[in-house]
Amino acid sequence: MSTPAPTGDELVRLLATLGNPHRLRVLAALVRKRNYVSQLAREVGISRALLQVHLRKLEAAGLVSAHLEVSEDGKAMKFYEVNEFEVRLTPQLVETAERTLTVPDTDERETRKEALS
Repeated sequence: MSTPAPTGDELVRLLATLGNPHRLRVLAALVRKRNYVSQLAREVGISRALLQVHLRKLEAAGLVSAHLEVSEDGKAMKFYEVNEFEVRLTPQLVETAERTLTVPDTDERETRKEALS
């Protein structure tokens, strides 16, 4: 069973998400093993606050998911893990995805701004 091709908006979100080096490092670390925020922040060398921002974006793109677990000492810990995904980026995929875009391109946004001025 093959995965359906992403819509234009999904492809834009996925590529934008993976286009950040911090998020790519976080995703790679989670491929190696699921982890909780504090440990993951230490491993990738960024603050927990910044890590939370990147994890939210990875989660919104469907690349990771989180699960609450209780540690041995009774603390609630949020563990993140990578969701299975596969995207084969081809010219045909880009052309097909473009037809389903709902996000206006820059020229359309500028035209709308000028019309409102």
